[in-house]
Amino acid sequence: MSIVITGATGQLGRHVISCLLRLDVQIPDIVAAGRNEEKLGSLAELDLKTTRIDYDDPASLDDAFEGAGTVLMISGSEVGRRVAQHRNVIDAAVRAGVSRLVYTSVLGADLGKLILAEEHLATEQAIAESGLPYTILRNGWYTENYEPALRYAEDTGLLLANAGDGRVASAAREDYAEAIAAVLAQDGHTWQTYELSGDHAWSFDELAAALTEVLGREVTYRRLTPEQHLAALEEAGVDEATARFLVALDANIEDGALDLITGDLSRLIGRPTTPLVEALRAML
Repeated sequence: MSIVITGATGQLGRHVISCLLRLDVQIPDIVAAGRNEEKLGSLAELDLKTTRIDYDDPASLDDAFEGAGTVLMISGSEVGRRVAQHRNVIDAAVRAGVSRLVYTSVLGADLGKLILAEEHLATEQAIAESGLPYTILRNGWYTENYEPALRYAEDTGLLLANAGDGRVASAAREDYAEAIAAVLAQDGHTWQTYELSGDHAWSFDELAAALTEVLGREVTYRRLTPEQHLAALEEAGVDEATARFLVALDANIEDGALDLITGDLSRLIGRPTTPLVEALRAML
Protein backbone atom coordinates (compact mmCIF):
# COMPACT_ATOMS: atom_id res chain seq x y z
CA MET A 1 0.00 0.00 0.00
CA SER A 2 1.16 3.51 -0.78
CA ILE A 3 2.73 6.16 1.44
CA VAL A 4 1.10 9.55 0.87
CA ILE A 5 3.35 12.54 1.59
CA THR A 6 1.31 15.69 2.17
CA GLY A 7 3.21 18.94 1.84
CA ALA A 8 5.41 17.15 -0.69
CA THR A 9 6.20 20.37 -2.55
CA GLY A 10 7.72 22.01 0.54
CA GLN A 11 11.36 21.75 1.57
CA LEU A 12 10.77 19.11 4.24
CA GLY A 13 8.46 17.03 2.05
CA ARG A 14 10.93 16.93 -0.82
CA HIS A 15 13.71 15.91 1.57
CA VAL A 16 11.51 13.11 2.94
CA ILE A 17 10.86 11.76 -0.55
CA SER A 18 14.60 11.75 -1.33
CA CYS A 19 15.27 9.89 1.92
CA LEU A 20 12.56 7.30 1.18
CA LEU A 21 14.13 6.61 -2.19
CA ARG A 22 17.53 6.14 -0.52
CA LEU A 23 15.87 3.61 1.78
CA ASP A 24 14.79 1.69 -1.35
CA VAL A 25 11.11 2.47 -0.99
CA GLN A 26 9.80 1.88 -4.49
CA ILE A 27 8.65 4.85 -6.57
CA PRO A 28 5.16 3.34 -7.21
CA ASP A 29 4.67 3.18 -3.42
CA ILE A 30 5.10 6.94 -2.93
CA VAL A 31 2.38 9.50 -3.59
CA ALA A 32 3.49 13.14 -3.55
CA ALA A 33 0.61 15.42 -2.55
CA GLY A 34 0.67 19.19 -2.38
CA ARG A 35 -0.95 22.47 -3.41
CA ASN A 36 1.63 23.85 -5.82
CA GLU A 37 0.94 22.32 -9.22
CA GLU A 38 4.18 23.59 -10.77
CA LYS A 39 6.27 21.95 -8.06
CA LEU A 40 4.18 18.79 -8.29
CA GLY A 41 5.08 18.74 -11.97
CA SER A 42 8.78 18.63 -11.13
CA LEU A 43 8.14 15.64 -8.84
CA ALA A 44 6.14 13.93 -11.56
CA GLU A 45 9.26 14.15 -13.75
CA LEU A 46 10.86 11.71 -11.27
CA ASP A 47 8.09 9.23 -12.18
CA LEU A 48 6.41 9.80 -8.82
CA LYS A 49 2.64 9.69 -8.64
CA THR A 50 1.44 13.18 -7.72
CA THR A 51 -1.90 14.58 -6.66
CA ARG A 52 -3.02 18.09 -5.84
CA ILE A 53 -4.50 18.52 -2.37
CA ASP A 54 -5.63 21.42 -0.25
CA TYR A 55 -6.14 21.06 3.49
CA ASP A 56 -9.25 23.23 3.09
CA ASP A 57 -10.71 20.88 0.43
CA PRO A 58 -11.85 17.54 1.95
CA ALA A 59 -12.71 16.10 -1.48
CA SER A 60 -9.12 16.51 -2.65
CA LEU A 61 -7.95 14.71 0.48
CA ASP A 62 -10.38 11.84 -0.10
CA ASP A 63 -9.03 11.38 -3.62
CA ALA A 64 -5.42 11.47 -2.47
CA PHE A 65 -5.86 9.01 0.41
CA GLU A 66 -7.84 6.38 -1.48
CA GLY A 67 -6.00 3.06 -1.12
CA ALA A 68 -3.25 4.59 1.03
CA GLY A 69 -1.54 2.58 3.74
CA THR A 70 0.28 5.40 5.52
CA VAL A 71 -0.28 9.16 5.42
CA LEU A 72 2.38 11.64 6.45
CA MET A 73 0.66 14.86 7.54
CA ILE A 74 3.24 17.63 7.43
CA SER A 75 1.81 20.42 9.53
CA GLY A 76 0.25 23.33 7.68
CA SER A 77 1.89 26.75 7.54
CA GLU A 78 -1.16 28.97 8.13
CA VAL A 79 -0.92 29.84 11.80
CA GLY A 80 -4.36 30.23 13.34
CA ARG A 81 -6.04 27.96 10.79
CA ARG A 82 -4.07 24.80 11.24
CA VAL A 83 -6.29 22.94 13.70
CA ALA A 84 -9.31 23.04 11.37
CA GLN A 85 -7.15 22.15 8.37
CA HIS A 86 -5.49 19.27 10.20
CA ARG A 87 -8.90 17.95 11.28
CA ASN A 88 -9.83 17.78 7.58
CA VAL A 89 -6.77 15.61 6.96
CA ILE A 90 -7.50 13.39 9.97
CA ASP A 91 -11.13 12.93 8.97
CA ALA A 92 -10.15 12.04 5.41
CA ALA A 93 -7.61 9.51 6.71
CA VAL A 94 -10.36 7.93 8.85
CA ARG A 95 -12.70 7.73 5.86
CA ALA A 96 -9.96 6.13 3.79
CA GLY A 97 -9.16 3.58 6.49
CA VAL A 98 -5.43 4.22 6.41
CA SER A 99 -3.28 1.95 8.53
CA ARG A 100 -1.28 4.77 10.14
CA LEU A 101 -1.13 8.56 10.32
CA VAL A 102 2.27 10.17 10.93
CA TYR A 103 2.23 13.81 12.03
CA THR A 104 5.01 16.40 12.30
CA SER A 105 4.30 18.24 15.54
CA VAL A 106 6.62 20.52 17.52
CA LEU A 107 9.18 19.83 20.24
CA GLY A 108 7.70 19.69 23.72
CA ALA A 109 4.18 20.37 22.47
CA ASP A 110 2.68 19.27 25.78
CA LEU A 111 4.96 21.53 27.84
CA GLY A 112 3.24 24.69 26.58
CA LYS A 113 6.43 26.76 26.44
CA LEU A 114 6.44 27.47 22.70
CA ILE A 115 4.19 29.96 20.94
CA LEU A 116 3.47 27.30 18.30
CA ALA A 117 2.57 24.54 20.74
CA GLU A 118 -1.18 25.08 21.18
CA GLU A 119 -2.20 24.25 17.60
CA HIS A 120 0.10 21.25 17.46
CA LEU A 121 -1.14 19.85 20.76
CA ALA A 122 -4.76 20.28 19.64
CA THR A 123 -3.91 18.34 16.47
CA GLU A 124 -2.26 15.57 18.48
CA GLN A 125 -5.39 15.29 20.60
CA ALA A 126 -7.59 15.12 17.51
CA ILE A 127 -5.42 12.31 16.13
CA ALA A 128 -5.67 10.37 19.40
CA GLU A 129 -9.46 10.80 19.44
CA SER A 130 -9.75 9.61 15.82
CA GLY A 131 -8.79 6.05 16.73
CA LEU A 132 -6.26 5.91 13.90
CA PRO A 133 -2.94 4.19 14.60
CA TYR A 134 -0.43 7.03 14.70
CA THR A 135 3.14 8.16 15.15
CA ILE A 136 3.82 11.69 16.42
CA LEU A 137 7.12 13.29 15.45
CA ARG A 138 7.69 16.41 17.53
CA ASN A 139 10.22 18.28 15.45
CA GLY A 140 12.57 20.73 17.07
CA TRP A 141 14.15 23.70 15.31
CA TYR A 142 15.85 23.52 11.92
CA THR A 143 19.28 25.10 11.91
CA GLU A 144 18.28 26.46 8.49
CA ASN A 145 15.83 28.74 10.29
CA TYR A 146 18.88 30.86 11.10
CA GLU A 147 19.88 31.51 7.51
CA PRO A 148 18.51 35.10 7.70
CA ALA A 149 20.66 35.60 10.81
CA LEU A 150 23.66 34.25 8.90
CA ARG A 151 23.05 36.70 6.03
CA TYR A 152 22.62 39.61 8.45
CA ALA A 153 25.80 38.65 10.29
CA GLU A 154 27.63 38.36 6.97
CA ASP A 155 26.74 41.99 6.23
CA THR A 156 27.02 43.52 9.72
CA GLY A 157 29.05 41.27 12.00
CA LEU A 158 26.11 41.19 14.40
CA LEU A 159 23.73 38.53 15.70
CA LEU A 160 20.65 40.20 17.15
CA ALA A 161 18.22 38.41 19.48
CA ASN A 162 16.24 38.82 22.68
CA ALA A 163 16.86 35.18 23.67
CA GLY A 164 19.20 36.00 26.55
CA ASP A 165 21.12 32.89 27.61
CA GLY A 166 18.55 30.52 26.10
CA ARG A 167 19.66 27.49 24.14
CA VAL A 168 18.44 25.78 20.96
CA ALA A 169 18.91 22.05 20.26
CA SER A 170 18.63 22.49 16.49
CA ALA A 171 19.43 20.00 13.74
CA ALA A 172 19.56 20.16 9.97
CA ARG A 173 16.32 19.78 8.02
CA GLU A 174 17.85 16.73 6.36
CA ASP A 175 18.25 15.09 9.79
CA TYR A 176 14.54 15.45 10.47
CA ALA A 177 13.66 14.21 6.99
CA GLU A 178 15.79 11.09 7.49
CA ALA A 179 14.00 10.36 10.77
CA ILE A 180 10.58 10.81 9.17
CA ALA A 181 11.52 8.53 6.29
CA ALA A 182 12.80 5.88 8.69
CA VAL A 183 9.50 5.92 10.58
CA LEU A 184 7.51 5.72 7.34
CA ALA A 185 9.57 2.86 5.93
CA GLN A 186 9.94 0.73 9.07
CA ASP A 187 7.63 -1.20 11.34
CA GLY A 188 7.48 -0.75 15.09
CA HIS A 189 6.76 2.97 15.45
CA THR A 190 2.98 2.84 15.86
CA TRP A 191 1.53 4.60 18.94
CA GLN A 192 4.89 6.28 19.56
CA THR A 193 5.64 9.95 20.19
CA TYR A 194 9.20 11.04 19.50
CA GLU A 195 10.83 14.28 20.65
CA LEU A 196 13.25 15.13 17.83
CA SER A 197 16.09 17.58 18.39
CA GLY A 198 19.82 17.98 17.91
CA ASP A 199 22.46 16.34 20.06
CA HIS A 200 23.69 19.68 21.43
CA ALA A 201 21.76 22.72 22.67
CA TRP A 202 23.78 25.76 21.67
CA SER A 203 23.64 29.25 23.15
CA PHE A 204 23.53 32.39 21.03
CA ASP A 205 27.11 33.12 22.06
CA GLU A 206 27.98 29.74 20.55
CA LEU A 207 25.94 30.59 17.45
CA ALA A 208 27.91 33.83 17.09
CA ALA A 209 31.17 31.88 17.41
CA ALA A 210 29.99 29.37 14.79
CA LEU A 211 29.04 32.22 12.45
CA THR A 212 32.48 33.75 13.03
CA GLU A 213 34.10 30.48 11.96
CA VAL A 214 31.89 29.98 8.92
CA LEU A 215 31.94 33.57 7.65
CA GLY A 216 35.57 34.31 8.39
CA ARG A 217 34.69 37.57 10.17
CA GLU A 218 34.03 38.43 13.79
CA VAL A 219 30.36 38.08 14.71
CA THR A 220 29.11 39.48 18.02
CA TYR A 221 25.91 38.45 19.78
CA ARG A 222 24.07 41.59 20.82
CA ARG A 223 21.50 40.94 23.56
CA LEU A 224 18.44 43.07 22.93
CA THR A 225 15.29 43.70 24.87
CA PRO A 226 12.10 42.54 23.15
CA GLU A 227 11.28 46.17 22.34
CA GLN A 228 14.72 46.79 20.82
CA HIS A 229 14.54 43.59 18.78
CA LEU A 230 11.07 44.44 17.48
CA ALA A 231 12.27 47.88 16.39
CA ALA A 232 15.36 46.41 14.70
CA LEU A 233 13.30 43.85 12.77
CA GLU A 234 10.79 46.44 11.61
CA GLU A 235 13.62 48.78 10.59
CA ALA A 236 15.03 45.90 8.52
CA GLY A 237 11.72 45.63 6.65
CA VAL A 238 10.16 42.66 8.46
CA ASP A 239 6.37 43.00 8.60
CA GLU A 240 4.90 43.66 12.04
CA ALA A 241 3.18 40.29 12.50
CA THR A 242 6.32 38.34 11.62
CA ALA A 243 8.50 40.61 13.74
CA ARG A 244 6.26 40.13 16.79
CA PHE A 245 6.30 36.36 16.23
CA LEU A 246 10.11 36.30 16.10
CA VAL A 247 10.38 38.38 19.27
CA ALA A 248 7.93 36.07 21.07
CA LEU A 249 9.88 33.05 19.83
CA ASP A 250 13.13 34.41 21.25
CA ALA A 251 11.36 34.91 24.59
CA ASN A 252 10.26 31.26 24.42
CA ILE A 253 13.85 30.24 23.76
CA GLU A 254 15.01 32.20 26.80
CA ASP A 255 12.42 30.23 28.79
CA GLY A 256 13.87 26.91 27.58
CA ALA A 257 11.30 25.98 24.93
CA LEU A 258 13.81 24.61 22.41
CA ASP A 259 16.63 23.18 24.53
CA LEU A 260 15.15 19.68 25.05
CA ILE A 261 17.52 16.84 24.14
CA THR A 262 16.27 13.24 24.16
CA GLY A 263 18.48 11.48 21.60
CA ASP A 264 15.39 10.31 19.68
CA LEU A 265 16.52 11.97 16.46
CA SER A 266 20.02 10.52 16.39
CA ARG A 267 18.67 7.09 17.31
CA LEU A 268 16.16 7.13 14.45
CA ILE A 269 18.73 8.19 11.85
CA GLY A 270 21.49 5.97 13.21
CA ARG A 271 24.11 8.71 13.42
CA PRO A 272 24.84 11.96 15.28
CA THR A 273 22.82 14.97 14.20
CA THR A 274 24.51 17.53 11.94
CA PRO A 275 26.77 19.87 13.96
CA LEU A 276 25.90 23.57 14.03
CA VAL A 277 28.98 24.74 12.09
CA GLU A 278 28.48 22.12 9.39
CA ALA A 279 24.83 23.07 8.89
CA LEU A 280 25.65 26.77 8.74
CA ARG A 281 28.45 26.16 6.25
CA ALA A 282 26.05 24.27 3.99
CA MET A 283 23.87 27.39 3.76
CA LEU A 284 26.71 29.26 2.08
